[in-house]
Amino acid sequence: MSERIEQLKSEALSAVASGASTADLEDIRVRFLGRSAELTEIKKSIGTLSPDERKEIGRSSNLASREIEAALGSRAEEVAAREQEERLQAEAADVTLPGVPFPRGHLHPSQIVIDDVIDFFVGLGYRVAEGPEVETDYYNFTALGIPPGHPARTMQDTFFVDDGLVLRTQTSPMQIRTMLAQEPPVYVVCPGRTYRRDSDPTHTPMFHQIEGLAVDRGLTLGHLKGTLGAMARHVFGEGVEIRVRPSYFQFTEPSVEMDVSCFVCGGRDPHCKVCKGAGWLEMLGAGMVDPGVLEEVGYDPEEYTGYAFGMGPDRMAMVKYGVPDLRLFFEGDLRFLRQF
Repeated sequence: MSERIEQLKSEALSAVASGASTADLEDIRVRFLGRSAELTEIKKSIGTLSPDERKEIGRSSNLASREIEAALGSRAEEVAAREQEERLQAEAADVTLPGVPFPRGHLHPSQIVIDDVIDFFVGLGYRVAEGPEVETDYYNFTALGIPPGHPARTMQDTFFVDDGLVLRTQTSPMQIRTMLAQEPPVYVVCPGRTYRRDSDPTHTPMFHQIEGLAVDRGLTLGHLKGTLGAMARHVFGEGVEIRVRPSYFQFTEPSVEMDVSCFVCGGRDPHCKVCKGAGWLEMLGAGMVDPGVLEEVGYDPEEYTGYAFGMGPDRMAMVKYGVPDLRLFFEGDLRFLRQF
């Protein structure tokens, strides 16, 4: 029986040495050390042997098992290392191959104009003020000199949310909130989304607006015109001229609208697609803050004056980039947006 144990050990060690994979080694382990293996059966039969044979066969069978297990463990490490190396080689990336470029995002054309305008006013010392898009009737209308039932309310198609709440039709409420929160002087610019029930090539139900407010001692319409002219040249180029013409807004008096000269044709092309031959492009509304608005927030209109202005960066982007339909900005068509 001792000879058979040695023979089994030799066969097992030879098989282990030739095992080429983890699966091969597992088969060898089951064949020589498993429950039904011949060496295991020999160990089970030791109890039937004489005391002297039990001692000899037990020692030799246990020694054979340990040698086989040690050989299996050593060979398993070698095979695992080789298999890992082969796997790494198979999965290795060829660093000489050209890479796949990731698509790069960029700013929306409206956001480009918004950032440009804000950068200009921040450079003048203005503070950026932002507020809620769902506003109270008071901040959106009443505090701006438009009480309930006032005819000026019919000028805006408003989204009513709940009793006393509306989707803001302008960012002017932030001017009121700012003045109520601090004493003059006040210099703020208020960007944000606004909402009106309107949809055509030059209007959308949601649109961006930038409003500005300056309240200080001695401010005049001349300061307003100079500030807005500098802003227009910053956004559209140094060659742009402006003109100011009378208009009407409930919360400013006097009120004006500002046009910029067509920076495409300079007013020389009657067929210009941007200005339609007029030579001027309507850009924004502005004016001197109505004394009643100053009184509403506790400012003394005898001591302080102010000017306010509001512009649509979406329309400014239309003009700047020659886009014919405002709705294109909000349709999410990448073929359009990738042009900017």
